[in-house]
Amino acid sequence: MQKCRKHNKVIDKVRFEQAKNKIIGIERQRVGIGTLSEKTVHAILKNYYEPDEDKQEIPIENYVADIFSDNEIIEIQTRQFNKMREKLKTFLPLYPVTIVYPIPREKWLVWIDEETGEMSNRRKSPKKGNPYQAFIELYRIKMFLKNPNLRFRIVMIDMEEYKLLNGWSKDKKKGSTRYDRIPTELIEEIEIDSIRDYMQFVPYTLPEEFTSKEFAKEAHIPLKLSQTTLNILYDLKIVDRIGKKERTYLYKVLE
Repeated sequence: MQKCRKHNKVIDKVRFEQAKNKIIGIERQRVGIGTLSEKTVHAILKNYYEPDEDKQEIPIENYVADIFSDNEIIEIQTRQFNKMREKLKTFLPLYPVTIVYPIPREKWLVWIDEETGEMSNRRKSPKKGNPYQAFIELYRIKMFLKNPNLRFRIVMIDMEEYKLLNGWSKDKKKGSTRYDRIPTELIEEIEIDSIRDYMQFVPYTLPEEFTSKEFAKEAHIPLKLSQTTLNILYDLKIVDRIGKKERTYLYKVLE
């Protein structure tokens, strides 16, 4: 099986810093975290993709597009793609739509005491993000993935995450509320502009016939995420189910 190269867009580090500085300032004032009308990740990415505010928050039909420029729509969506279904039904027949989905590659946690406002020292999370996490959200809008007007940008970002100490556990961390996320660096941007671009998510080390467990191993992802990814790749005819091995599907890549 040939290696499929990722469709990575060149990162404009200067433009990202400009967007960051516009939203949070060169010297970030911690007291201002979370006080913006929209969350910081969303606001920074919106200004990264379109610095011109005249092209932001544009009414189209009964909805508002994050960005409308050159007859194209860009939507920044940090989670819950299912909430976009009605909007996509309206937008896709009219214009090309690109959904930008940020994933934390590396994350530093900062805890905020609600009563005192005191913040903990930041601690690096042991969890590391990867682009396959996007498939959890893609599954929620699976019915739109074959539409030629729909495109994606999976954006890997290092960030600080601020959480309130208001959870139910003794240390107040379990079940706590995420307050805000502050991007620190834009690492990678992966493009999906057509159905064939999903081939980049098929590990080239896979055997000719493989199970979801073997896919998980080669992609370095949990089994459940592997099953979700293959569900979508099967629907898009990137892979085919050719039978079963014991009680699990056996797949092959459709060239």
